[in-house]
Amino acid sequence: MTPTDTPRWRPLIELIKSRLREFLREPEAIFWVYGFPILMTIALGIAFRDKAPEEQIPVDVIESPGAAAVADALAQRPERFRVQKLAEGVALERLRKTKSNLAVSAPDSTGRNLVYRYDPVRAESIIAHQVVDDHLQRHFGRQDVITSRFDSYSPPGGRYIDFLIPGLLGMGLMGGGMWGVGFVTVDMRIRKLLKRFLATPMRRRDFLLAVMLSRFLFMIPEMAILITFSHFAFDVVVAGDLVSLLGVIVLGGFCFSGIGLLVASRAKTIETVSGIMNLVMLPMWILSGIFFSPERFPEVAQPVIQALPLTLLNNALRAVINDGSSLLEMPGTLLALLAWGLISFAVALRIFRWE
Repeated sequence: MTPTDTPRWRPLIELIKSRLREFLREPEAIFWVYGFPILMTIALGIAFRDKAPEEQIPVDVIESPGAAAVADALAQRPERFRVQKLAEGVALERLRKTKSNLAVSAPDSTGRNLVYRYDPVRAESIIAHQVVDDHLQRHFGRQDVITSRFDSYSPPGGRYIDFLIPGLLGMGLMGGGMWGVGFVTVDMRIRKLLKRFLATPMRRRDFLLAVMLSRFLFMIPEMAILITFSHFAFDVVVAGDLVSLLGVIVLGGFCFSGIGLLVASRAKTIETVSGIMNLVMLPMWILSGIFFSPERFPEVAQPVIQALPLTLLNNALRAVINDGSSLLEMPGTLLALLAWGLISFAVALRIFRWE
């Protein structure tokens, strides 16, 4: 059979198969694709787990005339407060190192004249100040003029872990597209494999498509494993339908595969492509809402932040997973992701260096 008689998709299929075989022969690559995201999810899920509302608050009572009265009052609720009496320097050093949430001194021997030392930028410290002051005010005779009660409300999708998991999915799609496409392509250029492929009867775009599509075949199981693990380990529930979730994942994978290909289109060394990829990814790690909301940044920066591909992807993932949205409810976001992928692939195809 001559090259002109070869079925249109045969070269593409063979190129994809070769990438799959190469991947399966590298156990370390399998770990980084499937094992590392699970380990990261476990570590971050435990570190940022929701704390019990009645978790002990570490409070240091500074040695002073009224220290005993304050410490005794707090000791009445040992399940709520973990109290120590310390010298002023030691207590303030513990507060600085976040080993305690609050330092209290009572210059008056009655314990009714209090000075609170707390860190106004730490949420735990602010809460400790409010809770401790409320308890001591009641203990020393304050009478509330109204009665109130508190009902806890923790809706599905409202926990920090529910916010975190879509961000980790987006980060995985970005990293897979950049490293799994960009790094691999430059590695083949260094080993002169691209030059050999160029000598074969294949279309250039078939090779570039094969690199991107083979990444899709690794990506779908990776995302499925991470979502399943999150459900059983942290009770994360996908509120939307799986078709919408799959559509967002595929579109996100295509977007970052195209960007990864563009990044690798001219780089000749591992150092060069690594530097370019870090230059592209680092701003999105910080700005695009993986670990905290991008709305924390100034309003003037929001148009740029919201246009970043990872921000678009994370917003779409959270809309499906946490809010139950469908693909039809976010056409602008999906079209923007598609545009990032198509433009990146088109430019990469035009400027790609084979040697």
